[in-house]
Amino acid sequence: MDCSMHKPDPNIGQGQPIIRQLNEAAINQIAAGEVVERPASAIKELVENAIDAGASRIDVDYADGGKRLIQVTDNGCGIASEDLALAMSRHATSKIDGSDLLNIQSFGFRGEALPSLGAVGKLTLTSRTATGSGAELQVMGGKLSPVRPTAMQPGTRATLRDLFYATPARLKFLRSDRAEAQAIADVVKRLAMAEPAIAFSLRDTVTGRMVFQVQAEQGDMFSALRGRLGQLMGRDFVDNAIALDAEREGVNLTGFAGLPTYSRGAAVAQYLFVNGRPVRDKLLLGALRGAYADFLSRDRHPAVALFVECEPTLVDVNVHPAKSEVRFREPAMVRGLIVSGLRHALAEAGHRASTTVSSAALGAFTPELTGQPRVYQMDRPRNAPGYSGLAETATMFDPQPSARLEDAPQIEAQHRPLGAARAQLHENYILSQTKDGLVIVDAHAAHERLVYEKLKTQMAHTGVGAQALLIPEVISLSEGDMVLLMEQNATLSQMGLSIEPFGQGAVAVQSVPALLGHVDVQRLVLDIVDELSDGGTQQSLQAQLEAILSRVACHGSVRTGRRMQADEMNALLREMEATPHSGQCNHGRPTYVSLAMSDIEKLFGRT
Repeated sequence: MDCSMHKPDPNIGQGQPIIRQLNEAAINQIAAGEVVERPASAIKELVENAIDAGASRIDVDYADGGKRLIQVTDNGCGIASEDLALAMSRHATSKIDGSDLLNIQSFGFRGEALPSLGAVGKLTLTSRTATGSGAELQVMGGKLSPVRPTAMQPGTRATLRDLFYATPARLKFLRSDRAEAQAIADVVKRLAMAEPAIAFSLRDTVTGRMVFQVQAEQGDMFSALRGRLGQLMGRDFVDNAIALDAEREGVNLTGFAGLPTYSRGAAVAQYLFVNGRPVRDKLLLGALRGAYADFLSRDRHPAVALFVECEPTLVDVNVHPAKSEVRFREPAMVRGLIVSGLRHALAEAGHRASTTVSSAALGAFTPELTGQPRVYQMDRPRNAPGYSGLAETATMFDPQPSARLEDAPQIEAQHRPLGAARAQLHENYILSQTKDGLVIVDAHAAHERLVYEKLKTQMAHTGVGAQALLIPEVISLSEGDMVLLMEQNATLSQMGLSIEPFGQGAVAVQSVPALLGHVDVQRLVLDIVDELSDGGTQQSLQAQLEAILSRVACHGSVRTGRRMQADEMNALLREMEATPHSGQCNHGRPTYVSLAMSDIEKLFGRT
């Protein structure tokens, strides 16, 4: 017999359970558990209050990861001394009157943040209005002290000490001071992105280190946002990001989206906002993944700062106490706007690749400093270690006769963005000369992207042209793979791939996409089966279709190891310049590296 069934419940008596009204302190501590998860969430609530108060400057200080001290100072409208005590009451707010909870115009509206903080920590609220005098109110574990006058500039200063001292069990769930400090920086950074017209500072009072400090940005929306993002996300981001401005049915999408070649190994540079409110919304994140799915492999993540603006009545922000999730009235329309807006902007970028690709290449070329004086090749004796004569290295660089282009009249082509082809290295890489530098092109990766874009265009208009095989190719498959393939037979037929069952455990391929030319049919079919298996049922039909086309395109691209003629190489460069997304292959890797002459000269000490 399970004896645990007879143990008394410590929360109720042994007789008939009695319904009780919880006291105010318990109610506030329960509310704090929802609103104040960690120091970063406390700072978020206080900074949002400062923004709602119309502040033009907000200073945030913390100690020990926010566990010992949190202080937020602003120059906003302030709180009148007679309202300080009321501000500490639950559900007391100046943001709404309660008549329409679907028309929220401010960050805060619940009236829970201040009493929640006062319930679990030692909170001091000091404030002054423009026309009044300063006043201060202290709250410890939910108990209010009398309001007293104090000297104060117009604005509000909220000082929270010993967070969770009234609920010490909560402290055990906090992470290290460093981890909590990183969470604080992320929260303040997100809020600062949404408000480029407000100056922010974040300081660690223990070390005295200014974590970051940004001044108020001037100018129009895009220039102000660009300046703010450059300070918080780095100049590399804004130099390699595309401006977005799209609208659909009263919903606006603005912001900046990084080029696919500026992707990251984790989703650490994705900042999403709805009506200025930082959110981590599943719908928006899913739309972001869908928009970049055509350009990045599954292990790469885009860098973006996207702002969705709409009438408050079109989105419900009253979904979660932390207000990090929202619910749109027309979620499918919003998702479509994000996907189409991002894809249109990326298409307009053409063949552009991120400048960080060139920087990384230069870094790879630069030798490590050893403290020894530089020794140039011409200074080495012929029998010294490390010396290799020209004849020994010529096979690496010297192109085949068919690809030797130095004597060709290509002055005009040098003024094109990707220049004039001069050589083919290792039977894959095209070396091209521009008017002010050189370009190295991965011919296989570039052609793979070009074939993919052609396949997508054909598919969207007339379907992919098919090339009938003189002799159908029979391919053996497992029963499960047969089912996967046959389920998509109609779609594959539109792609120019005609497949029919051929007895048990085999299919006969009747035709392949004409664009591919000569192709290894068995490898092509097996790759498609792999993609159908990898994608599963979670992908949308469009995403699965694009993933299959991407695999197909790989089989029609220039293969590594094939010697290219001069006209082939130049035709590839011209086609890249005219094709959207050609700056990256189907997996998000760069298709070319561009080096300026000034950078090349630095490598040889010609500065």
